[in-house]
Amino acid sequence: MSPLSRFTLFRPILPGSTLGQRLRACLGATIGIGLTGLACALLAGQGPHGLWLVPPMGASAVLLFVVPTSPMSQPWPVIGGNAVSALVGFAVAQVVGEPALAAGLAVGLAIAAMSLLRCLHPPGGAAALVGLFAAPSATLWFPLAPVGVNALLMVAAAVAYHRLNGTAYPHRAIAATPPQAAPPESRPSFSAQDVDAALDELGQSFDISRDDLERLLRAIEKRALARAYQDLACRDLMTKDVISVGEDASRQVVAALLASHDFRSLPVIDREHRIAGVIGQRELAGTGTYARDLMTAAATTTPDAPALGLIEQFARGRVHAVYVLDAERRLLGVVTEADWLAVLTRGLEMPAGATPDAPRHTASTISR
Repeated sequence: MSPLSRFTLFRPILPGSTLGQRLRACLGATIGIGLTGLACALLAGQGPHGLWLVPPMGASAVLLFVVPTSPMSQPWPVIGGNAVSALVGFAVAQVVGEPALAAGLAVGLAIAAMSLLRCLHPPGGAAALVGLFAAPSATLWFPLAPVGVNALLMVAAAVAYHRLNGTAYPHRAIAATPPQAAPPESRPSFSAQDVDAALDELGQSFDISRDDLERLLRAIEKRALARAYQDLACRDLMTKDVISVGEDASRQVVAALLASHDFRSLPVIDREHRIAGVIGQRELAGTGTYARDLMTAAATTTPDAPALGLIEQFARGRVHAVYVLDAERRLLGVVTEADWLAVLTRGLEMPAGATPDAPRHTASTISR
């Protein structure tokens, strides 16, 4: 925590921000506004000492350099929101003579136009007033130049600044992993539909995109789950009574064991009781007579390894069982998807702050 952030007055309002980020945002806004003003003045033929900059750019700078991930800070909202709103204000000035009524209509209609065109941008409200007040002395090109040109240059400055700063802009939300992409025991406890339903229930707008919100919630849930299970080791989950076959076991023996116990796979053990591989229905489809000819590499771990780390192995592919080995690669036990599902189910049902218990192991649960 930064020194200033310990004081309430200096604590950033937006979550995830730091003092260093705010200072860099100040520098970015300084450079962005300065370069935009200078470029616009030169384009207008006013020379380097002229200023051809509209006030809403100051508000746009706050969004562009402080909260670049906001949906209202993206290029189209910045450019479209400012230009469209200035055009609305300019148009209102042509038909409404009462200043107070015209100001209200300009801002209200600008919000409606930005919403319809998917370019909602808070400084657009100010841009509408700028277009309204500039109308008596400006031409129809005013919403495009200087307002549109200002916004375009501000976006270009923001893109350059964030690239130099190592920040991704324009921001593209990374979609959260859908629940069906992971095995049942590692699936999040909420769905994308739950996020939408919760937003509808709250009935409020938040300055974060829908995808970013779901991604944040899933990251929080993952950390909460890791904290709940961080002390659980593989030895706490493993089944010790593991049915295995030797390297010389025939295809027929392996097939009979798999069928009789309804297992997905069996470990193949050498004469020193070290694991040599794994064999299941998929391997039986290959060519070969004995287990040593058919087996594939087994997913393995150690007794002291965190049990939570096994979820990644289950999620990576067609791994249904991870075998626990000692330092000599001798088979001690197995942890299956069924074991993790049993623990996770108990964990979701227990009170907050409680520690999940390991399941009671029986031979009927191994390698299923």
